[in-house]
Amino acid sequence: MDVLLKETIENLGRKDEIVKVKNGYGRNFLIPTGKAVLATDSIKKMNAETLKQRAHKVAKEKSDAQTIADKLQKASIKVGAKVGENEKIFGSVTTVQIADALKAQGFTVDRKSIKLKSDTIKTIGTYEAEVDLFKDVKVSINFEVVAE
Repeated sequence: MDVLLKETIENLGRKDEIVKVKNGYGRNFLIPTGKAVLATDSIKKMNAETLKQRAHKVAKEKSDAQTIADKLQKASIKVGAKVGENEKIFGSVTTVQIADALKAQGFTVDRKSIKLKSDTIKTIGTYEAEVDLFKDVKVSINFEVVAE
């Protein structure tokens, strides 16, 4: 079954994409929760026209995201954390703290678009994360966890 996504769903697709899903997933979850609509011929034509009109805006957004990605790779990001014995952190470093550190450097990045390469960060050191800025624009950033 083909559905038109009304919002971005991780591991499935982005907003305004037509994706193929299993019938049960589409009819029992996506459509009733308002995350998608059934992609009929008329919906597909309307979506194609909308995407055509929006193409210029999307191209500008992509180029802006690419410039931000280039700047992000060059930035040195430090995340402060409270540290106890043996350089262990109280709690762990999360994407919220990384987003706050990026905001302090002048980058506005949604915490949901940051994916940590390692499962948990519980010690001081240098780590890597992936930031999804736009549809085809992803950048790997290195950040350092330091003691406060």
